[in-house]
Amino acid sequence: MYNAIVFFDLDGTLLLDNKQIAPSTIAAIDELRHNHILPVIATGRNLFEIAYVLDQTKIDSVVSANGSYVTFQGQKLHADIIPADIITNLNTFAASQNDPVAWFNNRSFALSKETKATDDNFKLLHLQPHVSQNWYQGHPVNFLFVFNADKEQLYQQRFAGQLSFVRNNPRGLDTMVDGVSKKTGIVQLLHHTGLSNIPTYGFGDQLNDLEMFDLVDHPVVMDNGNSEAKKKAEFITKSNMDNGIVYGLKHYHLI
Repeated sequence: MYNAIVFFDLDGTLLLDNKQIAPSTIAAIDELRHNHILPVIATGRNLFEIAYVLDQTKIDSVVSANGSYVTFQGQKLHADIIPADIITNLNTFAASQNDPVAWFNNRSFALSKETKATDDNFKLLHLQPHVSQNWYQGHPVNFLFVFNADKEQLYQQRFAGQLSFVRNNPRGLDTMVDGVSKKTGIVQLLHHTGLSNIPTYGFGDQLNDLEMFDLVDHPVVMDNGNSEAKKKAEFITKSNMDNGIVYGLKHYHLI
């Protein structure tokens, strides 16, 4: 049914810096579908955060929350749930570090406390945070965001074997069930849909894309991307602000 699959990161990749989508990118995605190529979003963001992207691009298959929540043709395929006791332990440890924590699922989120860092982060993402320290106890949680600037190693050591941490944002750490990544989410999608035997392409720019780049046949990194991401690239396309999606797709004759 499909000739190939293309996985697109959002921030710094499919999206412009103002978090909008260039008309040329929307047209390219339409052309992919015309060429029987499946476009899939693979993002650290949660499903409710990207409704406008899905609406504008008409993409209905998503690897969200860094692989923690996967949908295909608008239907849930897989979800990883972080156990409440692990979240409680993380909250306690984060509070001892004076680090705010945000808890997410595919529908909504809440925040342990507001700071300048949280205000700056959610303003950039056009989200209105709701402070509720017990929210996670009554809602399934797929994904956490721990606000700090330089504590990856500290958290990784403290929660080894329980949680995975990756810095996709200078203000904090994307946090998932141990071992979960965009790679595992993509594997879930390919397994459940029987699409494992067609060529795969992945466009991204940051550290949370590294494992995706290890999996796909053709890793494509934006010119604005992280230097570690560029080491994984088969091809470095133009930046997200310079029509990099279209340029990369044309390089591989996908459009």
